[in-house]
Amino acid sequence: MKEIFSTDFAGRDISLRAHYMAGQADGAVLVTYGDTVVLVTAVSMRSSREGLDFLPLTVDYQEMTYAAGKIPGGFFKREGRPNEREILTCRIIDRAIRPLFPKGYFYETQIVATVLSVDNENDPDIAAMLGASAALEMSDIPFKGPVAGVRVGRLEGEFICNPTAEQMNGSDLDLFLVGRKIIPGTGGREFDVNLVMLEGGALEIEEDVTVEAIKFGLESMRPVMELQDRIRQAIGKEKRTVEQIEIDEDLRRKISDAAMAGLKDAYATTDKLERRIKLRQVRESVTAEFASEDAEISSMMKDILEGLEKSTLRDMILNEKRRMDGRSNTDIRPISSETGLLPRTHGSALFTRGETQALALVTLGTSSDEQRMDYISGEEMRSFILHYNFPPFSVGEARFLRGPGRREIGHGALARRALLPVIPSQEEFPYTVRIVSETLSSNGSSSMATVCGGILSLMDAGVPVRDVVAGIAMGLLKEGEAVVILSDILGDEDHAGDMDFKVCGTKKGITAMQMDIKIDGITEDILRKALHQAREGRLFIIEKMNETLSAPKEDISPYAPRITTVMVKQDRIRDVIGTGGKNIRQIISETGVDINVEDDGTVTIASSDSEAARKAVEMVKMLTEEAEVGKIYLGTVRKVVDFGAFVEILPGTDGLVHISQLARERVNKVTDVLNEGDKVSVKVIEIDRQGKIRLSRKEALERDAE
Repeated sequence: MKEIFSTDFAGRDISLRAHYMAGQADGAVLVTYGDTVVLVTAVSMRSSREGLDFLPLTVDYQEMTYAAGKIPGGFFKREGRPNEREILTCRIIDRAIRPLFPKGYFYETQIVATVLSVDNENDPDIAAMLGASAALEMSDIPFKGPVAGVRVGRLEGEFICNPTAEQMNGSDLDLFLVGRKIIPGTGGREFDVNLVMLEGGALEIEEDVTVEAIKFGLESMRPVMELQDRIRQAIGKEKRTVEQIEIDEDLRRKISDAAMAGLKDAYATTDKLERRIKLRQVRESVTAEFASEDAEISSMMKDILEGLEKSTLRDMILNEKRRMDGRSNTDIRPISSETGLLPRTHGSALFTRGETQALALVTLGTSSDEQRMDYISGEEMRSFILHYNFPPFSVGEARFLRGPGRREIGHGALARRALLPVIPSQEEFPYTVRIVSETLSSNGSSSMATVCGGILSLMDAGVPVRDVVAGIAMGLLKEGEAVVILSDILGDEDHAGDMDFKVCGTKKGITAMQMDIKIDGITEDILRKALHQAREGRLFIIEKMNETLSAPKEDISPYAPRITTVMVKQDRIRDVIGTGGKNIRQIISETGVDINVEDDGTVTIASSDSEAARKAVEMVKMLTEEAEVGKIYLGTVRKVVDFGAFVEILPGTDGLVHISQLARERVNKVTDVLNEGDKVSVKVIEIDRQGKIRLSRKEALERDAE
């Protein structure tokens, strides 16, 4: 039986079809939004691996090229490793649903979203997010949903739900929200939609505008929440029973008595590594004292200890009004920064905030260095690239060095989004700019340190950025009516807290945000207060950074390529390139420059040798120069005929010197004056409508005589 459920979502019909494909999955939904179609499946194993004490959840989102009528490139002609967009969408779905599985559910679970068809109006990530929730809702997998995602844009001051690609081109806001349906129990509404996570960027918008955008997005989700309710009621399976381990209260009391003094001492320790050692000693001591061969008891002991660690830290902040390093809720850790550390890199900066440290390096390249991003929605050429690295030594660990994982890709994308609004256009600064952020030490948000170090390194490289950008990570602890918002959180505060909220921006406004919420009940007032407190912290950080470097250097590094731009007419591009690229190769061979020719006639010449660049510019101008009436040229005789000689005055440009224009006196035979290969000065005396050029040696001689 094929079940189809549909509703209006942002003015367009969206439908969910169940029991249609992937019948052996625990839950499978085909989501159709316009011409965008995504199949989402959910499968969870019935048995758990022995000793597993966490939820092994995997989320895979894959954009198949056939969805856009394309054949993949490369030798194998099939889809390869996930691209950046796919990885970021995986992270969004994962972050939204992971906290909503019940505690103690340790069964291998996988969500697979496959894009089968795509248009340029309806985002497949919106459909995939909805499909993931609906597949879980209709299955027997325990899940505290439903959830849904929505993209919010803003055009001319008006918010737009799920804007099209064309609308997004003019939007000053790109915010992806995920909300969860909550039954409030009181009040007039049937249900509320609480914020679960958000990810987005903006063109320096104000904090209050951000709050209004979040409210708009959450309200826009109502139709698809109700749609999932209909699915659940019509075809939903009975949920699996999750056995809850009953905590032995006597054991909890004994462990608390044995561990509390050590935990308080550990959380009063400022240094992260020293604190980690003390916490490990407490765990080892308690484990040794209450050791048991019973696996259930051992698991219970671990849960008790983890709970005690979290509650000890939360109690210290909420009730004792103090943080591990002695700061107030709004204080920022000590900040230091340096620029120009490395002599041969084009720009460098070292940013340190507390125990978090990032080294940002800038490299300037030409248009040939642009990054090509091949998506099913089309190709994107990036002239601003940011890569984030997180080596194991940054957290005091020893592990194999691997390629960037999903976390590294996500953090790099957030930092890039934060800096992108202040990057100059290609017309202003015709370089490809790459930042690499090396996390050297981490205790707190290294992605925010990447933003701060990144902008400093850009200014050190002489990139004419429009403003200074800084980032800060905010935290939240909420117990009943007690609410504490923390600025510049540490790693342990993030782990024990209820919210991780990263905010980046200039003095003017926000450029990027990322939020993950672990609890319900984040009100508008809490959001507004967190954003304004983040602004205060951001402005403080910017002032500290300005003490090191407040504006871009006037010139780029002497080791960076100097780029000169020459504009030529589009019909003369072929003259620059030459047959089979002959002219380009000659310029490169004689000068050693890098040269790129765009379809609009823009010729960029890059070289760290100013003399080589000047010579290359002259060669390009010679290849594209057009003859001017009245100007004298030194040309080469290419062909002699009875009535005159054809002289090449510019590369590829010939004109005729009639026999009557060869000399002051009468000339009986052309070869008495000129022969093929001779160099001769000639004056352009006429260019007719057909572009034919008449030359005169006689008038050139008269000019010389004067």
